Amino acid sequence: MPTHHASCSCGQLTATAHAEPVRISICHCLACQRRTGSVFASQARFPAATVAIEGRSTEYVRIGDEGGRARFHFCPVCGVTVFYRPEALPDMVAIPVGTFADPGFPPPTVSVYEDRMHAWVRLPEGIEHYD
Repeated sequence: MPTHHASCSCGQLTATAHAEPVRISICHCLACQRRTGSVFASQARFPAATVAIEGRSTEYVRIGDEGGRARFHFCPVCGVTVFYRPEALPDMVAIPVGTFADPGFPPPTVSVYEDRMHAWVRLPEGIEHYD
């Protein structure tokens, strides 16, 4: 079984997934741009039963562009978001791809909120597109 290890910058908060991701996506919504400090967010979704969380986290509940809520967990020491739980998908845990620090991590297959995508961003061929 594959293992994917995610961590905050200081290493205090970790998430270890003992499975392959169910979905890897890019989100261009303005809330994700603000949350990441980048022009989009990239996350991998795993079944919650396959993810082990260690360390302390602070939770922030965000209401998305279409009204859905997600519970973001970030390190209270260094501030990095290591995982979140979309309330609409209670059996799933989403982990920001950058927290794996693995350049060989699989590419995204889905891109959402593309109507907010920066004009210079280029996406992988074959990715599913959603406005």
